Amino acid sequence: MTDFQFFIENVLQLLITGISLGAIYGLMCVGLAMIFGIMRVINFAQGDFMMVGMYAAYFVFTALGFQALFGSGLGPYLSVIAAAPAMYAFGWLIHRFLIRRVTGRQSIEMEGDGHYAQLILTLGIALILQNGAMILVGADLVSIRTPLSSEAWVLEPFGESMPIMLFFNKSRIFAMLVSAAVIIALWLLIQRSFLGKSLRAAADNAEAATYMGIDVDRAHRIAFAIGTAVTAIAGGLLATSYPFSPFVGLEYVIIMYAGVVLGGIGSIIGAFWGGMIIGLVQQFSTLVLPTQLQNATIFVCFLLVVMLRPQGLFGRNVDRT
Repeated sequence: MTDFQFFIENVLQLLITGISLGAIYGLMCVGLAMIFGIMRVINFAQGDFMMVGMYAAYFVFTALGFQALFGSGLGPYLSVIAAAPAMYAFGWLIHRFLIRRVTGRQSIEMEGDGHYAQLILTLGIALILQNGAMILVGADLVSIRTPLSSEAWVLEPFGESMPIMLFFNKSRIFAMLVSAAVIIALWLLIQRSFLGKSLRAAADNAEAATYMGIDVDRAHRIAFAIGTAVTAIAGGLLATSYPFSPFVGLEYVIIMYAGVVLGGIGSIIGAFWGGMIIGLVQQFSTLVLPTQLQNATIFVCFLLVVMLRPQGLFGRNVDRT
């Protein structure tokens, strides 16, 4: 194989990996966009909601017997989906008893419209979740084991004319397909249903939505619960390929916020593409930089977008009242 063929093979393989990983990142970012875009809540616990989702899927897979019922191939993905309703309920309760105290009408009289209180509250929730998980399950790395993580489909796109072999990791491809299905279902919910219209109205102008008979507090609670469940699904899918611990959330909450801002605050599809861009940038940066500097390239891209297009790639400038 010539140097040129090796370079082409390397680039195409990075493209495949970047797209499959970026789809999961995009799903994470969409979960945060549901909360940050609709409620304007600075939620630093979102990464730890993802961590709880990982452990919830791990518990369903091992303790609830999904591994025995469905096997190690299909079981992990069914476990992730089965854990989603519990994570929705978890997010609903967090909003009902904590987040609502520092958002909406309750935040009007607070300094900075409640953003300072949101920052402290969500950081506190993050610390409680991290340390609570460490007490309950320990600090050891675990993963949702599936044989698909070590299996791949092999494709020779150019045949004998150019002997290039591309490997499609089965676990990542299945995770990408699940991510795409969740994104499509969520997009249909937001765009086509009455609930989706209520959520969009609450995001655009909460006061006007109230006058139109929309229960904004309920809309915010549903958005927070959906955002929690969606990010938890992304975490569960990531857990089929990567080990995790109670402190994994801090690493990914930075990626989530970068993806949401890259895509454009308030744009669900933009958040997905923001996460996709991050996955591609991470992978292609290894062509010229060591692996340790992958996240640095993300923020170089982030700063460029902020300087050239502050509203994000898919966002738009609007005046909010």
